Amino acid sequence: MLKNRRSRLTSFFEDNALDALLVTNLSNVRYLCGFTGSEGALLLTREKAWFLCDSRYSTQAAEEVRGAEIREFTAKYETVCSLICDNKFRRIGFESNHTVVSDFRQLSERLEGCELVGIGASLDAIRSCKDPREIELLEGVAALASASLQSVLSYLRPGVSESEFSLTLELEMRRRGADARAFDFIVASGVRGAMPHGRASGKLLSLGEMVTIDFGAVKDGYYSDETVTVSLGRTSDRGREIHAIVKEAHDRAIVAIKPGIRCRELDEIARGYIRQKGYGDNFGHGLGHGVGLDIHEKPVISPRSETVVEEGMVFSVEPGIYIPGFGGVRIEDTVAVTADGCVVLTQAPKELIEL
Repeated sequence: MLKNRRSRLTSFFEDNALDALLVTNLSNVRYLCGFTGSEGALLLTREKAWFLCDSRYSTQAAEEVRGAEIREFTAKYETVCSLICDNKFRRIGFESNHTVVSDFRQLSERLEGCELVGIGASLDAIRSCKDPREIELLEGVAALASASLQSVLSYLRPGVSESEFSLTLELEMRRRGADARAFDFIVASGVRGAMPHGRASGKLLSLGEMVTIDFGAVKDGYYSDETVTVSLGRTSDRGREIHAIVKEAHDRAIVAIKPGIRCRELDEIARGYIRQKGYGDNFGHGLGHGVGLDIHEKPVISPRSETVVEEGMVFSVEPGIYIPGFGGVRIEDTVAVTADGCVVLTQAPKELIEL
């Protein structure tokens, strides 16, 4: 499996005429060699790989890393650069979008005579299309998170604070086997629903309010991402109207997903419907993003994205309408693209629930 993943790097070596490729983004390190720790680097050539870590992770690396020679370091970039110089590599690719200035300086100062070639975040794109095992893991964590939400919805009632509900949901996920929450949950009630990233606060929930809940879990390194908007009791006619518009935009986009469609075309299917209903100015963010070893990864589903959808991609579909002074609605599912459509991984109901 890891060998197949590394074969996707061939174009990086050929297109950039690289002797070696230095990978330091930990999600990409994990994807390419299996290491799950919090410090390490991977140096690759077309034929060989070295994994570098400090003494804290030597035993873990021996258990997890596949297809790479393990080297222990006391100073990461000193060891990386010594390995590069010993092998007389002259043109080295690095993840410029994931490298801080101080680390780049260390590389530049120690690799005199070598050429450092920034490849931006393009290496991340090799993770866009998931293999069957990854989709199985993503489906599992999505099911765990969805079931957790449904089991604690009864706790969402007037007088409970947003943060109390957020904690209740997180604890339920943990109880069901999650390793962590995917991010700081968004629990935005009433007028706070107009904030797309309204993290849970101390605000108390009130009868008649709509509540947007954006949540996810992490298990075995893979993330889930899902959003529902519910109502405490019967909501206003305007709230019901907005929810119906967002739900229809969400459904239209999901029906249109198939290999070959451009990401910006998917975005426009949902955005165009919301615009047609008079709320185009109230949907400011992109339609979705990739989900995998990171909560936000490639592909990006937005008006500017020229990426073509491929089988195996996993991404969110999350249209929303946000109205300052009133509130908002977002509905989000995560889907896996199949040969002729997609499978929805997240499982919480998306119809308007009036608790």
